[in-house]
Amino acid sequence: MEALTHFNGQGRARMVDVTEKAVTHRRAVAAGEVHLEPETLEAIRRGTLKKGDVLAVAQVAGIQAAKRTWELIPMCHPLPLTGIDLTFSLSDQPCMVEIRAAVTCDGPTGVEMESLTAVSAAALTIYDMCKAIQRDMCITNIRLLRKSGGKSGDYTAEEV
Repeated sequence: MEALTHFNGQGRARMVDVTEKAVTHRRAVAAGEVHLEPETLEAIRRGTLKKGDVLAVAQVAGIQAAKRTWELIPMCHPLPLTGIDLTFSLSDQPCMVEIRAAVTCDGPTGVEMESLTAVSAAALTIYDMCKAIQRDMCITNIRLLRKSGGKSGDYTAEEV
């Protein structure tokens, strides 16, 4: 394991200086799940929730969150994101909404945190919009699936 880079000589937190890092094309894909009851999933499918179209709002929330990751996560750099795409898969067995977020940029540091933040915000938005009919939904399995670009190269998570 490499030494931690977010600490200065005094052991205090710092934002890593990426000035000398090469600008490369970066891409990261993250995923997560919202487990819910069949009735809640059906309400999402039919668009009958009082707050509106759950997946449309969650999509906008995920995009907005990716763009603002640097404001939410203290050591993240502001990045010129070039693409953000969220997709949703509805599953009856297990009963859940799977969220995937792909984020791209040409920059000196990766977009893993942006993709993970997009998934997290989309999941929280689904919870918020559905909590009137179900409070025991479970947000789970938020993870990085793959990333490419940069000095560390490509990464693909093992299938679980």
